[in-house]
Amino acid sequence: MQTGLPQTSSGRNRGLSLAAALIVAALAIALAFQARPADATLTVDQTQSKIDAINSSVDDLKAQVADDNRKIDSLIGELSGLRARASELEAQLAAKQAELDKVEAALKREREHLAEVRARLRRAIKVLEEQVVAVYMNGSPDVEDIVLSSSDFGDLVSNAGYADAIQARNESVITRVEQLRDQIKDMVEKMKVQQKKLQAARDEIAAETAEAEKARDAVEAQKAEFEASSAARQAKIDALEAKAGSLEDSLPDLTMDPASSSAPRAVPPVAGSVAVINSDGTASPPADAPQAVKDVIAAGNQIIDLPYVWGGGHGSFESSGYDCSGTVSYALHGGGLISSPL
Repeated sequence: MQTGLPQTSSGRNRGLSLAAALIVAALAIALAFQARPADATLTVDQTQSKIDAINSSVDDLKAQVADDNRKIDSLIGELSGLRARASELEAQLAAKQAELDKVEAALKREREHLAEVRARLRRAIKVLEEQVVAVYMNGSPDVEDIVLSSSDFGDLVSNAGYADAIQARNESVITRVEQLRDQIKDMVEKMKVQQKKLQAARDEIAAETAEAEKARDAVEAQKAEFEASSAARQAKIDALEAKAGSLEDSLPDLTMDPASSSAPRAVPPVAGSVAVINSDGTASPPADAPQAVKDVIAAGNQIIDLPYVWGGGHGSFESSGYDCSGTVSYALHGGGLISSPL
């Protein structure tokens, strides 16, 4: 803990000398402020104003990020429903595919059956052709021929029965051919219906799949867009907060307890444009002085009671005593103008 020594006449003179040095430094700073553009060096108030503006921008960005996050949460909920719907459609598509497999298997069986029926039709037509050729070559027996060719009544009955059997067989072949033709026609119509059913089922599956993919992809795209926007804003927030932190680090330490012995003395500014050395060795800045000048003088007043130490304040801003240039170095640091001892 630093302790102040009682002020002797020489100590008071040293204090006056230090105060004078502070005033000279403050005047030099004031002249520098007047000699260069107003924005060349930021005062404490300007720095704080800039920090406040950055914090305001950060707050706005955080509000936008929060809004993006709410939208993302909403989209996640919507996406959950769409995924559930997609799962339901996938189950329906699987059922449709199973149905299509059955239809395709049935079509295969019907094609095989059709090939068999066509083969039977060809065989029936061949038999009929053979019968027609036989009748054409031998002629159709009439009743007179049957009677004359029969040796007795039993032979007559036998010959007549044979002729009837041939006639019945011919009629049976014709009937069978007609039935086979009708069956083929029915098969063809049935296959056409099955083909249409298969095509309709496939079209329905394609439409349902496209609808599910379109809805899911749209929400996924929206979610990705909001996530990218939120990430970009968060990056801006991080950059602005880092900049605000850097500006805050450049501000003088204003958190000291004014009641402590090391706290800067609260010296009211004086009227006019010239700093004044007070009877206790402290200095009072003019009311219209730049804030940096006021901060420099206030920092110098903080160490006015410490002893004079040769080289004090050059190795570190914290010292048990300061020489004149060390005091100026400490004061300039307190005004936020330098970051390392002179």
